[in-house]
Amino acid sequence: MKRLLDFTAVLFGLIILALPLLALIALIRIKLGSPVFFRQLRPGLRGKSFEMIKFRTMTDECGPDGQLLPDAVRLTPLGRFLRATSLDELPELWNVLKGDMSLVGPRPLLMEYLPLYTPEQARRHEVRPGVTGWAQVNGRNAISWEEKFALDVWYVEHQSLWLDIKILWLTVKKVLVRDGISAAGEATMSKFTGRKTP
Repeated sequence: MKRLLDFTAVLFGLIILALPLLALIALIRIKLGSPVFFRQLRPGLRGKSFEMIKFRTMTDECGPDGQLLPDAVRLTPLGRFLRATSLDELPELWNVLKGDMSLVGPRPLLMEYLPLYTPEQARRHEVRPGVTGWAQVNGRNAISWEEKFALDVWYVEHQSLWLDIKILWLTVKKVLVRDGISAAGEATMSKFTGRKTP
């Protein structure tokens, strides 16, 4: 049922958003150049990898050593706007249409984090990752990794249609007030290193 609702809602949404998406693609191409999309392997259901797609928000600037500069330096004003409004996440609707993701579920993180999770934290992969989730409407990037994973596992244990509807509604409210976009002192969120609560 959830997969059917995801597919129907996203297909309808993509039709409605077709023109705004094309406008965003053109704007990003002009301001940031090519590629317009950021693609990266992320863990999905049961930790199986898939290619997640987002709008590009950063430049590819490197330092003298050839290494990419910090996110805060490479994040452009347009990129900050896209992240603040969550417009950079819109291409993930394609991932939902394909079945890699759901509209609601734990956010897909980096593949390199997989071996760092505790068995309890790893339960976040028992469901499809989401465009938004319970952790996103309860602090997003402004809460600790441990709090975020606890919220993800809570969602896995309590998921329902009504909870998903509530999360989608709260997501709209969070986006409008631009709450929890980044952690303190970070462009987005600090890197997860496997720290665990005692």
